[in-house]
Amino acid sequence: MAAEPEAEIAPEIVAQVQGLEREIQRAVIGQRVVIREVVIGLLAAGHVLVEGVPGLGKTLLVRALAAAVGGRFSRVQFTPDLMPSDISGHVMFDMKRDAFRVRKGPVFCNFLLADEINRAPAKTQSALLEVMQEQQVTIEGTSYALERPFLVLATQNPIEQEGTYPLPQAQLDRFLLKVFIDYPTQDDEQALVQHVTQGAVGDLLDISAVNQLLEPQQIVQLQQYAANLRVDDQIIAYAVRIVRTARDWSGVEVGPGPRGSIALLRAARANALLSGNHFVTPDDVKAVAPAVLRHRMKLTTDLEIEGYRADDVLADILVNVEAPRI
Repeated sequence: MAAEPEAEIAPEIVAQVQGLEREIQRAVIGQRVVIREVVIGLLAAGHVLVEGVPGLGKTLLVRALAAAVGGRFSRVQFTPDLMPSDISGHVMFDMKRDAFRVRKGPVFCNFLLADEINRAPAKTQSALLEVMQEQQVTIEGTSYALERPFLVLATQNPIEQEGTYPLPQAQLDRFLLKVFIDYPTQDDEQALVQHVTQGAVGDLLDISAVNQLLEPQQIVQLQQYAANLRVDDQIIAYAVRIVRTARDWSGVEVGPGPRGSIALLRAARANALLSGNHFVTPDDVKAVAPAVLRHRMKLTTDLEIEGYRADDVLADILVNVEAPRI
């Protein structure tokens, strides 16, 4: 039976989740919003799609996260010739043993970086669908459960469109959050350059400053704790109103479905836990709404021509949907 959260969150729980966030910041200079949203995805047991130009530290971010929780890290570079078996694994003949054996793919890990996921064709992208939804892999008819926690952090480049395949809506919907990683501020970039070039040779990713704070099993316990945080019925109704308003908003061609409402509550619970609260507030819902809903909306062509983005529409929606007073 899942443990119910205390009336007040135990100090050690708050120290664990906030310490994890700070520990990642030791390796990833700046990008505090991105780090927080990735940690929210981890606590909510959801996958994260990161959009940003190359060289902004996406690989470093995932490796730092894996180092802080002692989890196994894998990276897959998606290319047009990547096959589904390159991700999940395959059966091969072992000549030494004179028998067939399963060679498990890189997806058997705790943290999977799917780099430039939109460079692989739909057939290969679909290999991640079962993994992301069911947390299991089927190889030659046999299913293998993945070790928890399991987080897919997929990246895509917003600039280079040549040779890319748009992610199908069914796969986009599997991501709990879509996060934008942008260029750092001048101060952050100066600190980054100084940190990376100080006595370092080459371009090796340095995560030596990151200490292991948690074990993977502790992350599973924190995920369960976040899932049981108290949510008032008014907050649930508020989240559903936001999603339904987005669905019917003028200029939105395709809006978020019920999975959007579910994702909004899951992420809001994780945000509340990171903030040290033992219940979810309207501010928790507002804080995660853009990252949860932006990839679940498709604007009309007219609105896109006028320069509107999903975030602009969501900002208007959050202003117009009345929040409960709790």
